Amino acid sequence: MVKSISEELVATGKPGALVLSVTEAAAALGMSPQGAYDAIKRGDIPHIRIGSAIKVPLVQLNKLLQGAS
Repeated sequence: MVKSISEELVATGKPGALVLSVTEAAAALGMSPQGAYDAIKRGDIPHIRIGSAIKVPLVQLNKLLQGAS
C-alpha cells in the first residue's frame, strides 16, 4: 500500500509540517532534488517562495498526486 506524504512526514518526525523543502518533496516523490527543481521551474510541482527559499505546500502536493492516480 502506498503511503501518503502526510504519513511519511509522521514517520520522519515532521507530523505538523505544512510545507516541504524541495529536497523533502523530491524524496517523497522518489526523484532527485535537481529533478524536483526542474519540475518546479516547468510548473509541474506547485511551490511558493519565502524570501529566497522555495517551499512545496503539502496540501497542493497531495492534491496533485491524488489527481495523478
